[in-house]
Amino acid sequence: MEPVFVSWSGGKDCCLAGYLAMKEGLNVRYLANTVNEEGRQSRSHGLSAVVLKQQAQALGIPLTQQRTGKDTYEADFKTMLARLRAEGVTGGVFGDIDFNAHREWLDRVCGGAGITPHFPLWLRKQDEIMRDFITLGFEAVVVATRADILGEEWLGRKVDFAFIRDLAALNKNITPCGEAGEYHTLVIDGPIFKQRLEIVNADKVLRDGHWFFEIKTSALKPKERQAGIA
Repeated sequence: MEPVFVSWSGGKDCCLAGYLAMKEGLNVRYLANTVNEEGRQSRSHGLSAVVLKQQAQALGIPLTQQRTGKDTYEADFKTMLARLRAEGVTGGVFGDIDFNAHREWLDRVCGGAGITPHFPLWLRKQDEIMRDFITLGFEAVVVATRADILGEEWLGRKVDFAFIRDLAALNKNITPCGEAGEYHTLVIDGPIFKQRLEIVNADKVLRDGHWFFEIKTSALKPKERQAGIA
């Protein structure tokens, strides 16, 4: 089993990619996440580093976090790759779907670090990705939106089939997976979770043209038993 890391934002796409990688027989050793220079928030979704650590604990997979800034991102990302390679990790799993420029960047930097990139979701239809994510039993909530597209009322909303229908009903050409940055999510439960991540309280904050669901308190809870299971 090839030892790999999953490039981790805390959201649905990377989580589903990690799940599929496990199903394909890859050995997920780490979740790898980049945070701001202060180490407090993820660069991708603006999530608290503490919440991401709790999420990793819920999954039972170690989380490695790399501090970085806008001007040093590539160098810092390479530093993280080198650290993982030194731990014996030879592959990386990414939740990219169809953004060619980012895939080309990942192919280049991973290749230079001796890391084989894997893209389980690449060029799959986004509506199918969403359907699979929900049908498999994953649960996620919206934690960020582009304010010019989706208002604060979308924050904290569960990602389910009603969510998909309501997005489509807006007639704003929003990509089903939010691949153009329209919205971001946090996965709180699913088939690979050992515990459930519960959001206790959060604030809705407008910053830099985006609404953020800033989680103030969260907790790990036992997974709910399914009907018919003792």
